[in-house]
Amino acid sequence: MLRDYPVPLVLALLLHTGAALMLVRGWTPENDDALVIRPDIVNARLIVLEPPKPRATRRLPAPQPAAAPPAPTQAAPKPAPPKVDPAEREREKREAERAREEAARRERLEKLAETAFKDALDREGIELASNAQTDAALSYIGGIYEAVVRNWSRPPSARNDMEAELLVELIPTGEVVSVTLVSSSGNTAFDRSAEAAVRKARRFQVPEDIGLFESRFRQFTLLFKPEDLLR
Repeated sequence: MLRDYPVPLVLALLLHTGAALMLVRGWTPENDDALVIRPDIVNARLIVLEPPKPRATRRLPAPQPAAAPPAPTQAAPKPAPPKVDPAEREREKREAERAREEAARRERLEKLAETAFKDALDREGIELASNAQTDAALSYIGGIYEAVVRNWSRPPSARNDMEAELLVELIPTGEVVSVTLVSSSGNTAFDRSAEAAVRKARRFQVPEDIGLFESRFRQFTLLFKPEDLLR
């Protein structure tokens, strides 16, 4: 019998099942054919918006007060010139005058000493053709005089009033190259003794300065006087 009505039977069962379900859950017309969607649970947090913090304002440094221009320095007053004691001034004046006199005196003495030395050389029997003599030349002249005196032998016939003048020529090494009688004493023995004294010396000390040698010692006259050579 069931086999004769299979479809109606299935529909009836479905209808009764759906009615039972609606009774259990409750049915309202508004929910007919409504799609029930179960929302997912959403975790939410309350976000409190805080007011924006005021931006920190950068304080500019307070302007420094302009430096006051330096006060003009007053120049120190010039010290008053020291008072000069009249007595002190007079003393300084006398000292300055004394110093000038001393310098002049020394200059005179130097000139006198030079003149006296030249005169002494003349008395010793040596003369140079030139009168312009330097200190260096004078020292060499003294050496020539001593060398001639050491080598001179006085002849028995020599007298104090005799004079013999010789012209002596040297080379830069100081060696004697010639001796010439320029003025005779009138006594042959005396003249020869004078020439012999120069030749025996053979060599004199002369300055290394070639200019001084040429002007003073290349040629010079030698005056022999017995009273000066044998004192």
